[in-house]
Amino acid sequence: MRYRSLALAAAAALALATPALAGPAEDFKALTDEYWAFILQENPTWASTLGHRQFDARLGDISLAAEDRRAAAAERFLARLNAIPDAGLTPADRANKAILKRGLEEWIEGNRFGQRMMLFTNRNGWHQSIAGLSDRLTFSNKTDYENYLSRLAQYPAYNDEALAISTRALNEGYTLPCAAMGGFENTISGVIPADPARSRLYAPFAANRPSTVSASDWAALQARARALIGGDLRAAYAKHLAWYQTQYAPRCNKAVGVSAQPNGAAYYNYRIRQMTTTRMSADAIHKLGLSEVKRIRAEMEAVAKKAGFPNREAFIADLRTNPKYYAKTPEELMQAVAREAKKIDGKMPGLFTVLPRLPYGIKEIPAELAPGTTTAYYNSGSPEQGIAGFYFVNTSKLDQRPLWEVPALTVHEAVPGHHQQISLQQELPMPDWRRHGTFFTAFVEGWGLYSERLGIEMGLYDTPAKDMGRLSYEMWRATRLVVDTGLHSKGWSKERAVQYMTDNTALSAANIDAEVNRYISWPAQALAYKLGELKIRELRSRSEKQLGAKFDLRRFHDAVLGQGAVPLDTLEAQINAWIAAEKAKT
Repeated sequence: MRYRSLALAAAAALALATPALAGPAEDFKALTDEYWAFILQENPTWASTLGHRQFDARLGDISLAAEDRRAAAAERFLARLNAIPDAGLTPADRANKAILKRGLEEWIEGNRFGQRMMLFTNRNGWHQSIAGLSDRLTFSNKTDYENYLSRLAQYPAYNDEALAISTRALNEGYTLPCAAMGGFENTISGVIPADPARSRLYAPFAANRPSTVSASDWAALQARARALIGGDLRAAYAKHLAWYQTQYAPRCNKAVGVSAQPNGAAYYNYRIRQMTTTRMSADAIHKLGLSEVKRIRAEMEAVAKKAGFPNREAFIADLRTNPKYYAKTPEELMQAVAREAKKIDGKMPGLFTVLPRLPYGIKEIPAELAPGTTTAYYNSGSPEQGIAGFYFVNTSKLDQRPLWEVPALTVHEAVPGHHQQISLQQELPMPDWRRHGTFFTAFVEGWGLYSERLGIEMGLYDTPAKDMGRLSYEMWRATRLVVDTGLHSKGWSKERAVQYMTDNTALSAANIDAEVNRYISWPAQALAYKLGELKIRELRSRSEKQLGAKFDLRRFHDAVLGQGAVPLDTLEAQINAWIAAEKAKT
């Protein structure tokens, strides 16, 4: 499945042979400079979001031929990388070389699986990527709007290519399970409403006219946008919807596990390695999940008794059904989120010595996505483009969005979770391909889950309901280890997965259904959270024990985030080195 990180997308960079330079350090820099230039060329919309404007009128090449070309280039690039000896490289460049090597190897391996033709999940795909493109761009002059319209004009052909690939995938047995696809058609049909000016595609033209664009030019641009969205793009989305309803949905996979697909077991093992940055087997992860579930259940029992309930089941039943725990309107929920976010902002200097310059905002998840997607997510911003990070909140199904979840949700998605980590990485003094192009899920999501635990030290869980919300979220990530491996390695049904999460978490029915659908259509991604969090907690405990009175929590957090997203074994080496340096201080 084409669910790759930017690091893996970057690994497709073309590596043309170049004459040897003065030494390993110079060779490595020349190589990575080439690499970064090609990353931008091969990922034009992403390049635009980073402020590289030379590809602003291009949408990109989604074809399998392009993927094969990139994978072949990655093989040449890897050979060239392997020829550079570590001797002569700085410690930082040795780490960079290892990270690049890992990404290239995973890219090459991933391109050999037929799942690369699976271009969408149960909640996202190329049709949503273009719909949200303008959120990640800046518009300051007429050329910016012209380039955006040029990209929209390319979409029908891009859509045709994506549908052709997806049809081939369908014919070869690489299909998403029926059980996860309820409501997917709405993510297509909802992009272009009856009035094209109400579409997210039209968002740049619904804003105020920039002073650099004349009134007449602005009116002409708006008219072109309405005509394009209401004409060619509406036709493309209609074609996509008809294809999904008449061809794909009737032939979706009746089995829920990826192991039912051709070479599915090997693909799942690959995904585990890719997502967790470990060599753990599905069985070992499953057993770890069972152990974590048992531990967290005991903590939940204690909180329930503190709240005056006989057991966790009784407390959870009240949390799921008592109206006092639920917002009545989307605005009420967003106000609760905003208040919590500002409370947490005020506590951040007590946890870090370094804070990012880039702020974050909050937004509602788009209406066509909200009913079938998760509770919240984070989209990174761009310091170069002047775009803030955004914490997106699901305001659909309000009776399924309890307020007692808001503290844990906010520390994960905003600060000290994703926004803190990703925005700091964007400012680090490291090569651009590392600052912008490395995203190791076990590190990024492990940090997000670890941040939920920091809410204890921030005093956020000041009621039994909020504390149960925090434990429910930790339990949610623990049950993922059991459920994801159960679905994809042990033959579990969706019903068994839903029941297991219902029995062990305090999540609402809608959230559990959306989450299980996510695990079904996105194998192994959800395993990364708990494994990453446990590693960070292990490293903190080690640091506290070895440093004693010298341990400084703020400096530990700076050390964890100070090298950007890295594999878990690299993180362990970094923290061991930090401990040694702290010990050496007088």
